[in-house]
Amino acid sequence: MTPLPAPLRWLYSLEWRRGFFDWARSDGVTWVYIFKVLFAAFLTLWLAMRLELPQPRTAMITVFIVMQPQSGHVLAKSFYRFLGTLAGSAVMVALIALFAQNTELFLGSLAIWVGICSAGAARYRNFRAYGFVLAGYTAAMVGLPALAHPDGAFMAAVWRVLEISLGIVCSTLVSAAILPQSASAAMRNALYQRFGVFALFVTDGLRGRSKREAFEASNVRFIAEAVGLEGLRSVTVFEDPHMRRRNGRLSRLNSEFMGITTRFNALHQLLERLRSGGTDHVVAAIKPGLQDLAELLDGFSGRALTNADAARLVVALTAYKEGLPARVRSLRAIFQEGGPSDAEQLDFHTAYELLYRFVDDLHGYAQTHASLADHSHARELWDEPFTPQTNWMAAAASGIRAAFILVVLGSYWVATAWPSGATMTLIAAATVGLSAATPNPKRMAFQMACGTLLGALIGFVEMFFIFPWIDGFPLLCVMLAPVIVLGSFLTSRPQYAGVGLGLLIFFSTGSVPDNLTVYNPYAFINDYIAMVLGMLVCAAAGAIILPPNSRWLWRRLEQDLRGQVVYAISGKLKGLASSFESSTRDLLHQAYGLAAGQPQVQRDLLRWMFVVLEVGHAIIELRKEQAILPVHPAYAESQPWRQAIRVMGRSLVRLFLQPSQSNLERGLIAVDHAISRVQATDEPFAPHFDTSALRRVKSYLHFIRTSLLDPQSPLAGYINANASAKPQGLEHAS
Repeated sequence: MTPLPAPLRWLYSLEWRRGFFDWARSDGVTWVYIFKVLFAAFLTLWLAMRLELPQPRTAMITVFIVMQPQSGHVLAKSFYRFLGTLAGSAVMVALIALFAQNTELFLGSLAIWVGICSAGAARYRNFRAYGFVLAGYTAAMVGLPALAHPDGAFMAAVWRVLEISLGIVCSTLVSAAILPQSASAAMRNALYQRFGVFALFVTDGLRGRSKREAFEASNVRFIAEAVGLEGLRSVTVFEDPHMRRRNGRLSRLNSEFMGITTRFNALHQLLERLRSGGTDHVVAAIKPGLQDLAELLDGFSGRALTNADAARLVVALTAYKEGLPARVRSLRAIFQEGGPSDAEQLDFHTAYELLYRFVDDLHGYAQTHASLADHSHARELWDEPFTPQTNWMAAAASGIRAAFILVVLGSYWVATAWPSGATMTLIAAATVGLSAATPNPKRMAFQMACGTLLGALIGFVEMFFIFPWIDGFPLLCVMLAPVIVLGSFLTSRPQYAGVGLGLLIFFSTGSVPDNLTVYNPYAFINDYIAMVLGMLVCAAAGAIILPPNSRWLWRRLEQDLRGQVVYAISGKLKGLASSFESSTRDLLHQAYGLAAGQPQVQRDLLRWMFVVLEVGHAIIELRKEQAILPVHPAYAESQPWRQAIRVMGRSLVRLFLQPSQSNLERGLIAVDHAISRVQATDEPFAPHFDTSALRRVKSYLHFIRTSLLDPQSPLAGYINANASAKPQGLEHAS
């Protein structure tokens, strides 16, 4: 057989195909996205010109704003853009009707509206925030030009809605019809891959192989994935009926994943405290049960968890969970032969109580994951949604900043009568809205100014030296294509997204010709100067007026994080665990992003999250145990142990609201007293962790105490020399 020529051998080689598929999954996706942006933009511009809409560029700008690599994101963003445009147009018409003859009152009312919308954008993240952004700057972009001709305000609003609707329709069609990338596929892949990473994380922790830095980094990753998957879930309902029928289970799966990560973190922290506290014989007594679970999870570590794998995991965990009580009793009998102290027995019981709870939650997670194979399932009934948490001061600061910018620039426009002052004001409204939902609005506004300046230079050349010489729509597309490709490429790179967005939007605003093109270089230069100045003012305001990445906000978010313990103590018990879990992680996710470049601040925030989750979950479990206690005198509300737990709750509220040495000492005394009261109470059931409520209560109280004394905790700085000299497992009175 004649061998193939070298070029053909290379073409059919495995290396070439592997390299091609790697490129297709990375840079190839970016270039497909750029091609789709080009096609949708030119289709929209052509239709807008053929339909003789007043501003075809508005329709094309809509394409640049709503286009995303995944079709579900396009649908979600388009939906909220349309709602925001309707709201902004309605408000604009109302303001024109009220204040058409009084520019000062109109500008003041507009500033208040934009401030409210910017605060809403900071409060509601993901694509819901985009609806607030559009509601704010649509009122400015339509209302300010309409001040000169108030009688045309209503038609200007109607035309804008039509232009934006055209851009939305074209973007949606192109995204869904040409090489679609679905958000539901990305979500399935993320769900399948996430558990394998977590299982490896668990087995390393159970075997004592995880390092502190790796443990913290993995938790940051799990937090980001939980928040990101909640955003993906809210997007997939727009595009995929298959995922829409599983929406409740997807929400439940995310909540249960956060639950099992917290359960394991609590167990891991306890084991690390025991390993570092010199209690090797306690660790050795606990180890066999941990080893059994690690061996069970080895078959699922580092690999995707499909629905069939989840069903196998359910079977394995069911058998493990059923045999765990007997296994614990046999290990405890061996452990007690060595004459352990009361504190060491508490460590043993607490570790296995945490392990049992972790396995129980892991079993529930596997059941929910396996149920995704069915179109309908009982686990779809889930009414504990993800609860986002945003500091109200951060949202208010965003609104104050936006209103201040509009008042200052609007006043300058009125005072100077600069013809491009309206452009400067409305562009500032758009910029402050687009940057409101970002962690660093100063950086976003400055990048947009750089992109706008680049667009001005390119636009001047094209507008006055190229466009007069071309004839026909195809040649116009050829001239516009390089700018759109460059801008789309920059937006696909997170570090340059602001530059790309500024280039695409404001090149189109000032340089894309309308049906009736006017060549006025003086107005062109004035308008671009106004645009860049408006953005630079927004950047300066973001750096000066209550910047969101400053120390004051970190401290506020840290206070909110500590306040989650108060929520765990006083919140309504129904759905409390899920709400506490999601809101705590959402706070940490925000704070961690705002503290980018400040590793010590990030580390402190992460450690606060650990102690808050540990103590908060233990408190919620204590409340659940007390809520289901049988009717018996040993469990009555008037019992000393229940009164001691209420006193402990009040002391923990004081401690987490105002951390101090004295409050920590009071908290530890209250926990010790509660443990001693529980130990002094007799109950009518066998003293095993699966039959004795008080044994479980003791375990949770002991875990709270060890969390408060953890040397890695932020509270460690408030422990005085005498307290820190005590052994970690302080013996309690029997």
